Amino acid sequence: MELPQDFKERMKSQLGDSYAEFIAVYEKERVCGLRYNPLKIDVSKLKSLLLKQGITLAQTSWAEEGFYYPPDAQPGKLALHEAGAYYIQEPSAMTAAALLDPKPGEKILDLCAAPGGKSTQIAGRMLGRGLLVSNETVSQRAKILSRNIERMGIANAVVLNETPEHLAEYFPHFFDRILADAPCSGEGMFRKDENARGEWSLENTLLCARRQRDILAQAVRMLKPGGILVYSTCTFAPVENEETVQWLLQEYPELTLESNGHIWPHLDRGEGHYTARFRMEGVDLKCENTNAEVADIVEILVKKQKKYSQGNKKRMQESGPGAEAVMKMKMQMFAQFCEETLAEKTAAWILNEIQIHTKLRSGRLAAFGDQLYILPEGIYSLEGLKTERAGLQLGCCRKNRFEPSHALAMALRPQDVKHAVELEDPARYIRGETISCSGQKGWVLMTVEGCSIGWGKASAGIIKNHYPKGLRREGRK
Repeated sequence: MELPQDFKERMKSQLGDSYAEFIAVYEKERVCGLRYNPLKIDVSKLKSLLLKQGITLAQTSWAEEGFYYPPDAQPGKLALHEAGAYYIQEPSAMTAAALLDPKPGEKILDLCAAPGGKSTQIAGRMLGRGLLVSNETVSQRAKILSRNIERMGIANAVVLNETPEHLAEYFPHFFDRILADAPCSGEGMFRKDENARGEWSLENTLLCARRQRDILAQAVRMLKPGGILVYSTCTFAPVENEETVQWLLQEYPELTLESNGHIWPHLDRGEGHYTARFRMEGVDLKCENTNAEVADIVEILVKKQKKYSQGNKKRMQESGPGAEAVMKMKMQMFAQFCEETLAEKTAAWILNEIQIHTKLRSGRLAAFGDQLYILPEGIYSLEGLKTERAGLQLGCCRKNRFEPSHALAMALRPQDVKHAVELEDPARYIRGETISCSGQKGWVLMTVEGCSIGWGKASAGIIKNHYPKGLRREGRK
């Protein structure tokens, strides 16, 4: 493999006696990894299912949900992958979210989130509880991020396409934990990506370092006192790693460095990653002795988001005669769908969450045209933010009926619905073919080894395929 000469010279100076061992790695085959998705499947079941396909898994030492698989295996071609049972990810990239150590119920920001590997790992550890904001500044990459959030069945994530500066204005001192996996020179991707090698230069490492520091400055503004910030890169350049950490500590003395270090490809089974974990000194907002300044900041944010929410309601009422009645009708259609399609406990929980079962109030229900969403708990409005995915997309109200979304199917489990059909030949469903059935009528959740993969609509012994046309393809087992 041809590596940039300046890169080799810098690494030789950086590593000294271990340089020869490091450089020899680039003549070897790269390692491959995947993470199981606890929102969709049990790890022991996944290991057993993949073993039947001839794929053996070996656990990583730094992420309990992460595994290596043989380089000649192709788990991305299996229907289980389409069903969100696992996410294919370079093993050392799993260290950042593991170090962040997210907890259910927290408010967490993944500031540079595309394509979604770290966000989906964070969401798996949150177990559907709390708020995950996944942000990506590049519009096309934000769409890819949103699709991965959907595939993994994540219901409590908002996907934004915003600048860090605007986010910091909107969410001052708001998040319990923030991951800043900043754009970098990508030296840890050299074995995987020829473009990363071709675009590399010493000048680019300096440019990346300046951009990383701008991103981190905004991240600090959004972190709660007592909160955790994890900074990570997939590069070895000191200017982007250790020197940036030192800069951050000098600029923000309220931060304490708790740990930092490298995954080295010649020492560990990974392509290379750097992580640093910081804690914001100050009073934890969950403590009784929260200081007045912090309380004031949070109160301002809550009032601002409530104001946006009230503004939305006012605009809905002023948008034309009967607008409120139209919204009420949409909620009634969705309530009818829940009662007809979902299991009793699941329907009751969803209707209670969005407060439409009796009083038909909007609660956390948000309407964008004919599309209905449930906003994650902890956020009042997305007014003023470029939003790619506003929480869990429920579906669309059209022609006096409610049509559920693919995202809703992916977030449900077989026990959440009245009718689920396990696919004997998932490839047929993924190709868009109809499926025969007996007895079912109406919306049916289609599953692969117990993992939801999409909707079908049953009638007269046939299930009409509602797998999204943009996802249909050949070759899945």
